[in-house]
Amino acid sequence: MNLNLTLIAQALAFAALIWLIASKIWPPLLAAIEERQKKIAEGLAAADHAQKNLAQAEEQVAGELKAARAKANEIIDHAHQRANQIVDAAKAEALLEAARLKAATQGEIEAATTRAREDLRRQVSSLAVAGAEKLLRREIDANAHKALLDELAAEI
Repeated sequence: MNLNLTLIAQALAFAALIWLIASKIWPPLLAAIEERQKKIAEGLAAADHAQKNLAQAEEQVAGELKAARAKANEIIDHAHQRANQIVDAAKAEALLEAARLKAATQGEIEAATTRAREDLRRQVSSLAVAGAEKLLRREIDANAHKALLDELAAEI
């Protein structure tokens, strides 16, 4: 066997193998690699887009929460104002009722005082008549001295 012939045959076989790989195997492998790189790039772009959408959604949620909190605080403030108005109205109504009750009680006190004075006048006039009877040791005619008793009652 000739060494040169073996080397030439191996070189031809190697060249055929390189041509076969370059023409038949290498293009589909490059296409698969490029397709995979394209899918990875699209996936990364989609992830970036999703990340941006998530950030925008979080900003929107934060804005909505801020608006909701502001609205809730406004409602709470309005409720406090209304409660204060109700309390003030109740206080005013209670003060009016107290004044009305005070006036009614004052009227009752004045009426009771007037009745007590009248009773006291009658008792004083009776005591005066009784004292005069005892002093004079005789009976006083009540009908005859009625004008005198009325005058004494009016003076007292």
